[in-house]
Amino acid sequence: MSIFSRLKKSSVEVSPAVKTLVSSMRYELIPMKSIEQAILDLPTGAPVSVTCSPVKGISATQEISARLIASGHEVVPHFAARLVESREHVQKLATWVREQGIKEVFLIAGDAEKPAGPYTDGIELLRDFLDSNSGVARVGFGSYPDGHAFISREALSTALYDKQKLLQEAGVQGLASTQMCFDVAQIRQWIKTERDNGFSVPIQLGVPGVVDRARLMSLGVRVGVGASMRYLSKNKASIMKMLSPGGYDPTELVAGLAKDAQSLNIVGLHSFTFNSVADTAAWQREILATK
Repeated sequence: MSIFSRLKKSSVEVSPAVKTLVSSMRYELIPMKSIEQAILDLPTGAPVSVTCSPVKGISATQEISARLIASGHEVVPHFAARLVESREHVQKLATWVREQGIKEVFLIAGDAEKPAGPYTDGIELLRDFLDSNSGVARVGFGSYPDGHAFISREALSTALYDKQKLLQEAGVQGLASTQMCFDVAQIRQWIKTERDNGFSVPIQLGVPGVVDRARLMSLGVRVGVGASMRYLSKNKASIMKMLSPGGYDPTELVAGLAKDAQSLNIVGLHSFTFNSVADTAAWQREILATK
C-alpha cells in the first residue's frame, strides 16, 4: 500500500484556487539511486526540475535532463554556481541549453564546500549566464521565507532585488521558488513584506511532496531545510497533524496560501518529492479530481 493511500482523508476544502496551484506543479528530482524509479513514476509530460548535486556534479544534471526531454517532459535543470569551473564552462552550459531547446533554468549557489571556479553565489553566475546567449525565456532562483543557516536575512533580501534588476535589464522573466517551509503564516508574511518592498517576480511555492516521514526528516536536513525541521520539532502538534500516519500530506499547506495566491502572485508549486514521485502524483490526481 502506498504512503498516499494510507494518509487520512484531508478535511481541508479543495477550492478552485487550490486546484489551480496543484495543476501548475513541477516535480523536483534529485540525482541519486532512487531517481530511476522516480523517472518511471512521473506523469506523462510532467514539468520536472533536476537538482544539481555536489556529489554527482553538473554533468549528472545534464544527462538526466536530456533523458527527460527525450521522453517528452518539460525540464528545468539546476546549475549550482559553486560547481561551475569558469566563464568558459558557463558558455558551454549555455550552448548545451540552447541545443536542448530548454527555455528555463534554475540558478543557485549550491552546497559545495569549496567552489570549483570563480563563482560563490547565484548572482555572480546569473550575471554571466545572462550574457551567454542561452536562449532561455525564464531563470528561476531560490528564496527563503524561513531564512538560511549561513546567510543573513538582509543579504537574502538584497539578492532578490539584485537578481530581479539583472533579469529586467536582460529582458528575461524570473521565477522565485521558495525553500521548503511548513509555517503558512511565516511564508505569507515574508511574501507580503517583499511585495510591499517592490519584489515583483512571480513566486513558485516550494512544498514537500507526499513523502514518508523518515525520508522527509532525513533528506530534508541533508538538503538544507534544517530551519523548517526545527520549526516542526518545536511544534509537536504540527508533526502529528502533518506527518501521521505514514507520510506528509501537502494539502493543508497549499490550501493555507491558495486563497492569497492571486494577490501575492504565487503562480504554482515546486514539489520537493525527494524522488517519491508515485505518491506525490497520486495526491495531485486526487486533488484535481475532487468535486
